[in-house]
Amino acid sequence: MIFLPRPPLPFRLLPSLSPNLRSLFSRTEPHIPFRLKRQLLERLLNRLFRQQLEDEEFDFMEQRQLGLEVRDLGLRLAFGYRDGQLKVEPASGSKKSPDAWIRGDSGEFLRLATLEEDPDTLFFQRRLLIEGDTELGLAVKNLLDSVDWSEMPPLFQRGLHALRRLQG
Repeated sequence: MIFLPRPPLPFRLLPSLSPNLRSLFSRTEPHIPFRLKRQLLERLLNRLFRQQLEDEEFDFMEQRQLGLEVRDLGLRLAFGYRDGQLKVEPASGSKKSPDAWIRGDSGEFLRLATLEEDPDTLFFQRRLLIEGDTELGLAVKNLLDSVDWSEMPPLFQRGLHALRRLQG
């Protein structure tokens, strides 16, 4: 009997995917201009959080920015709220530094988004960090914690779960 080696498990492939994901969001990569990334992210966020935006739940972010850093992907973005819409800015090189930061690795953010782990656990165990204006960071965390993720579009949910399975 001949034994063939098992193909690599999907989570072992993630390190090879990370540079590709990193280049998608990097400001230094010429592949996709930031303005196109911004348009895509703003449309996605404003669609996903349409109900919360209509209910004015993001008003506390008016004229403020929350930075998001996904360390293992080299991703750093700033999110703000103006004129009833969520806005995306580059976190570095912008006019204003974010008021607060939420930092962590992609796996922790995926665990949060797929409800695999409680947000408080991720923050208390310091796998996700809030720095700067912690009041702003906690307000965003609490808002995201109150979202019924099961009501998000099915394609979004399937995409999150597929990424989570890939990561292992």
